[in-house]
Amino acid sequence: MAKKNRILQQIKRYIILLIGSIIYAAGLEIFLVPNNIIDGGVVGIAIMASHLTHLPLGVFLIVVNMPFVYLGYKQIGMTFTLSTIFAIVSLSYWSNIFLPIPGLTNDLFLASVFGGIIIGIGVGLIVRYGGSLDGTEIVAILVDQRTSFSVGEIILVINLFILSAAGLVFGWDRAMYSLVAYFIASKVIDITIEGLDESKAAIVVSDYGEAISDAIRARLGRSVTVLHGEGGYTGNTKNILYVVITRLEISKFKSLIEDIDENAFVTINDVHDVMGGSFKKKAIH
Repeated sequence: MAKKNRILQQIKRYIILLIGSIIYAAGLEIFLVPNNIIDGGVVGIAIMASHLTHLPLGVFLIVVNMPFVYLGYKQIGMTFTLSTIFAIVSLSYWSNIFLPIPGLTNDLFLASVFGGIIIGIGVGLIVRYGGSLDGTEIVAILVDQRTSFSVGEIILVINLFILSAAGLVFGWDRAMYSLVAYFIASKVIDITIEGLDESKAAIVVSDYGEAISDAIRARLGRSVTVLHGEGGYTGNTKNILYVVITRLEISKFKSLIEDIDENAFVTINDVHDVMGGSFKKKAIH
């Protein structure tokens, strides 16, 4: 049974990677490329190389990415590498399929907005299911291990160079529209990966922990983990509550705590993924 589930999960992974590649290719060939607007990273380099050499974009998507895929295999592992190769080859194929289709708009702002949204959805699906289309992320991970810069900072610097190069190749107005598309795509990627119903982890320290725990279960339908701690200053024993809620439940969560203990110490942080437990359970009322 476990083996069957793993096979089904792998099939699901590659179906989603295929769908993500198709969506991404559509955003590129129907909105961005016809208007000389680029995406960041390796895809941006491939678009400029295709424009300068008049060779198909799909060729450069594979050629430019291959060294980075090799690095990914060495540093991250086989599953990531296979998923990435599949996504890149699929993107190359579908970009050639969409190539004859004329662009839907000549308006640069509309092209950058809708192109950014569509490629953001495509990349988000691919990343969410363990693949990648951008070798610069792998470079950023390697540089991050050897410097004090974060992965996000390194990717930003790399993309600033790439978008600056777009200004030399396509003109500075196209480079600025490319920046708009890149910004929109990055936000849509986050939404696609994390979902609109973003999760939050809350920690509550209160002398009324049992009452708050009961209220959370009754009013939000969420399970609560009780951790046993000790006040660093007073030395008193404290019950610490840990619960995962959605972004939409934050207001109700704060309200129920204030009703019981307005002096409770509460922290709420972003959570990027949730597995198991009863998190998906709906609120009771």
